[in-house]
Amino acid sequence: MSDPRFDPEKGGLVPHMGITLLDEGEGWLEAQMVIQQHHLRSGANALHAASMIALADSVCGFAAGNVLPASAKGYTTIELKSNFLGTASEGTLIGRAQADHLGRTTQVWTSTVTHQETGRKCALFRCTQMILY
Repeated sequence: MSDPRFDPEKGGLVPHMGITLLDEGEGWLEAQMVIQQHHLRSGANALHAASMIALADSVCGFAAGNVLPASAKGYTTIELKSNFLGTASEGTLIGRAQADHLGRTTQVWTSTVTHQETGRKCALFRCTQMILY
């Protein structure tokens, strides 16, 4: 049985990008994305920045959904920042989200995107999630 967050019935960005869940727990979540041609910059053999952001923001968002306050109806990203440290043209990226602040109205999350085969960090990402009531 597939996880409907990562493989929703009507598709969407996450399955299009090939992002799949690896593991999760209270205040963290880890997923992977195997690098494909559509993740690369047009005409270049390097990752498009948006591909890494899609992975980083997705793991933070799904992790936020796991720790919502009881009366919350959902969440949305209201701010994000990313520092790119490296790139790759093949292999697998691992995105790991960790909670930094779990408030009633906002949550702050950090994600690290790592190239699995080399262990090299490719991006550091931080976002703020607004909790919706």
